[in-house]
Formats: sequence, structure tokens, C-alpha cells
Amino acid sequence: MANGNCFGVLFSVTTYGESHGGAVGVVVDGCPPRLPLTEADIQAELDRRRPGQSHITTPRKEADRCEITSGVFQGLTLGTPIHVMVRNQDARPQDYSEMATTFRPSHADATYQAKYGIRNWQGGGRASARETIGRVAAGAIAKKILRLAAGVEILAYVQRVKDLEAKVDPAQVAPEQVEANIVRCPDPEVAAAMIQAIEAAGREGDSLGGVVECVARQVPRGLGSPVFDKLEADLAKAVMSLPASKGFEIGSGFAGTYLTGKQHNDEFYMTPSGWRTRSNRSGGVQGGIANGEDITLRVAFKPTATIRQAQNTVTLDGEDTVLAARGRHDPCVLPRAVPMVEAMVALVLCDHLLRHQAQCGSLGLPEGSLPNSPETAQALR
Repeated sequence: MANGNCFGVLFSVTTYGESHGGAVGVVVDGCPPRLPLTEADIQAELDRRRPGQSHITTPRKEADRCEITSGVFQGLTLGTPIHVMVRNQDARPQDYSEMATTFRPSHADATYQAKYGIRNWQGGGRASARETIGRVAAGAIAKKILRLAAGVEILAYVQRVKDLEAKVDPAQVAPEQVEANIVRCPDPEVAAAMIQAIEAAGREGDSLGGVVECVARQVPRGLGSPVFDKLEADLAKAVMSLPASKGFEIGSGFAGTYLTGKQHNDEFYMTPSGWRTRSNRSGGVQGGIANGEDITLRVAFKPTATIRQAQNTVTLDGEDTVLAARGRHDPCVLPRAVPMVEAMVALVLCDHLLRHQAQCGSLGLPEGSLPNSPETAQALR
């Protein structure tokens, strides 16, 4: 029994650490041996997640430098557990002294206290988004496996902030478009308006929510394990475990309920390389199994719960009170949630890739399997 801190079947991750403790990190088990891996591979993703990267994120200053302490030798994975650690450097527990006895509205303070009878009130403890460092580090490893084994590309971006909605084609969006601005929205005009809205909310001590959209390309057909481990079910669990997530859609999502079956169905047609679908309202998954089309999904994130405005709440002793929180918080979690969503999607796809190989004896690729695919063999030379 993992008590909620582990994720995955064959490619499994266990995160640890609290927001203002000594360190946070992850243990990754089940990574295939001889995968080229360095701290730089992981650091690139952590830099996209770290705080203080722009004026619309939390001003907490953390370098988030990762250390690989096991599972890698001479630049190659050993097939043994990989431990990645990031030390906390800019913790300010004094900013959270009121939270020792007062519950923040819509935060995890009250529920953690109700479950465990004790909690680390310094910055939210395990409920803090700082816990996602371990997820993003593990996701970087999963991304590399997916890329070398099958050419899979995973790309997320901010699709909406409050009522400001970007017009983005998931099939065409490119990484450089996402990283072209600090809000990580590939629609430049809407991105500018999003930044202004987040700035205004921050000045007022308030916060905003929105939607992150994600596309996974070149996903091999066959991934997914019906009936309880359908691919979209595991994707939903993965992204809904992220802090502040409140909704999940794949493909047409709730909008598909407005269509008839004739309008919604993805018709098949033949190409020289096999069958395809003319539309992709299924979002790349049918019957819980990847069909080879792009997997497209969306995750809704609520406005950041910790705000500087006064709110009615209660104390640990059951007294009514008013709280205006201190501390350093994102006025909108969306820009930093982008690499978090990518990481969780990568963890699911990598796990199912290995599970498919174990059950069906093939990754569904033209030739080879981990770690002996042509791409991996070239990387190992």
C-alpha cells in the first residue's frame, strides 16, 4: 500500500518532501537500463516549473538545482531506482505563522488536519505545488524514453485564463510558440491580455484560474489497458492529482454532448501506412486504447486558493475569524502548470508503453524495442 505518494505500475514514481522542509524530490523505479540521462536533461524541465521565473509568478527565489544520487552511472541508467533531489533554499516559514491555527479558505489546511491530526502549516506542506518538482523531474525521464522509443512529443500550453480564450490548433502548435511569452500561451494577442489580467489580479491580492491544453503526438497505437486502466482514465487521474486541478476533458469533452452520433463519430479511411481517422473528436483514444491520432486533453485549474484579501474562516479551535494571508504565491498557476501537465501525461504514456510491451511483446513500432530501438542505439554510440 503506497498511501497516495506513488504513481504508475511498471514505470513508478514516489515523490517526497514538504514545501518548506529540507528538500523535495522523487524516486523513479522501472526505468529501462542504458538510457542516456544527465542532470541537464532534468534541469531543463525544472527550470520551466521553478518559481520566480517572471513577474506573474510567485517571487520565491529557488534555483531548483537537481541532484541525481542513484540509478545513473557514467551517463547511463542502471535499471535500478533513480533518486532525484532538489534542496529548498528560500523557505520563509515565518510568513505562514497565522496558518498554524487558522485554515485558509479552499486550501488543504482543514482537510489535512482532519485526516492526519497534524500538518506542516509552513507553505502548505505536501499540498504545495512545490511537491510537483518530483513529478516534473520524473516526467523529464519519461519524456526521454518516449522520444527515443517512439518519437512521442508532448506539448502543453495555456489555452484560457479566466474568460480570455486563445485560438490554438493543437496539431500545429510548436514549443517555441509556447515559450515565446511568460504566460505560455501561443496566441500572442490573447497572451498579452492574459498577462495584464494576471497583473491586475496580483495587484489586488486576488488570483485567476483557467485551462491548460495538452497534445501528445506520435503516440503508438495500442497503449491503454481496459477496462479499469483505460488510457483516458489514467490520464484523468494523473492530471487531476495536480494541485489546484478541478476538471478534465479529452477530445471533444463536454462539447461533444451537443452533437449527434453521426456528427461526432471519427470516420476511418485508408492511407499507404494504414488506417487513420478523418476527425479526432475521440482525442486519440477509443475504447480506452490509443488509436495513433494525437491525444488532446484539457485540464481546468481553479484560482490560487491563498490570496492576500481578507476572508472569513475558522481557527483550529473552532472560532470564527478573518484571514488575509501572507507569503509568496502565484496570482495564476497556469504558466507554471504547463510543464506539470506535460510531466503527468508523460508518466502515464511511458508506463503504458512499458506495460504494452510486457503484455503484447511489442511497442507497436516498426522495429526494435527499448532499449534497442534505432534511435536509442544511436544515442548510446
